[in-house]
Amino acid sequence: MQKEFIQKNNLVVTAMLAALLAILGTFKIPAIVPGAEFQLSAPFALCIAACFGFRRYFTIGLLASAINLLLGTHTILNVTIALVFRIIAGGMITLLGAKPASLVISGSVGTAAGRLILAAIVHVSPLPLLAGAAPGMIATAILTPIMYPAMKRVLSAYGAAGERNRGA
Repeated sequence: MQKEFIQKNNLVVTAMLAALLAILGTFKIPAIVPGAEFQLSAPFALCIAACFGFRRYFTIGLLASAINLLLGTHTILNVTIALVFRIIAGGMITLLGAKPASLVISGSVGTAAGRLILAAIVHVSPLPLLAGAAPGMIATAILTPIMYPAMKRVLSAYGAAGERNRGA
């Protein structure tokens, strides 16, 4: 009975986080320079990776991308860039641990990797893409270490702490 409850709880938390990530990925905070918009989904996604580990983080990200793709708010190109971000940034957090330094740098490295892949796909110089992403990289680096302890407290208060927080 307890195991069944935990499985249902994990399913509900995964679905809720995927829906929140999809919503946050839909809205962009505008910037003065075109292309420099910021999505709050990046620091939120990194907090998910830090709280739940790579496998569950990646599952949540795939679900969020599927939601955005089905709703028409993202294209295959958006999803491809998001997947690159997830693999690189989530992989860094997995390898380096959920430490403040890894939370600060993983988002920027993941974003840069996504922009480099985008530049290769559309055959443009990566420099303007990286320059346009710089404000978002900075915002992610600032917000992630602030959001992570808050997210960890909320998840543990509701008994929804991930594998990483349970020590598994």
